[in-house]
Amino acid sequence: MPGSNARALEKGRTLAADALILDLEDAVAPDAKETARRQILEALAGGGYGRREILVRTNGLDSEWGREDIAAMAKSGADAILLPKVESAEMVREAEEIMADHGAPANLAVWCMIETPLGVLHAEEIAWGSQRLGGFVMGTSDLAKDLHCLHTPGRLPFVTSLSLCILAARAHGLAILDGVHLDLADDEGFAESCRQGLEFGFDGKTLIHPKTIDKANEIFAPSADDIAWSERIIAAHEEASKAGKGVVVVDGKLVENLHVENAKRIVALAAMIGELEAVGE
Repeated sequence: MPGSNARALEKGRTLAADALILDLEDAVAPDAKETARRQILEALAGGGYGRREILVRTNGLDSEWGREDIAAMAKSGADAILLPKVESAEMVREAEEIMADHGAPANLAVWCMIETPLGVLHAEEIAWGSQRLGGFVMGTSDLAKDLHCLHTPGRLPFVTSLSLCILAARAHGLAILDGVHLDLADDEGFAESCRQGLEFGFDGKTLIHPKTIDKANEIFAPSADDIAWSERIIAAHEEASKAGKGVVVVDGKLVENLHVENAKRIVALAAMIGELEAVGE
């Protein structure tokens, strides 16, 4: 949501999104940077975003606005600061120092946009960068520009980059969100991109228009069949454990601890979604 657009900041309070990225970077013109910063601070002070996770994307540290953005958001009440074009752990630590100097609470997280070749190659180093680190967001548009590659329907040119970043995120217990789908008229292409992101292992997808929220939620949320199967696996494994058995067969399929762990993750995710819906997001 562009920080310079007060109407968008207000609309964010009503959207069925898990998280909102209030933007100070690409979506804001240079002559509107200070206005955007002020309006985001006012919006966060006003509250009303419910249980949505609020990230503020700052300008880069190498820009004339980046350091002041981070300083201003340190005590804003946001859940995280999203740093653009992160290419090293040192960039994360530099941002963390600014946050600490300006009184940021311990629970203010740092998220990183991974959107350059160097950022992808240093993904593991970046994942170790700070105890504040909460996750990665893939910036596939900027990455395509730097790679000189095409946005093909199957996104084959991005497979290596996406996979490396997912590996780094999972190895260090971080969340990771897929990049945007740019063609708002391509509904089926968007849905396929979401399905592919789910297959890759992404936790969700970043969106550029509210009309795409429902489809993304539908695809990334566990289905009723997924939940029912997971609950059956958990129950069957508990019964087997009581009987002293380490494995159990459910509908002809071998179920081990690794399957149970994933089943518990799915059930927990479904419960969190239910809680959000119960309180009107």
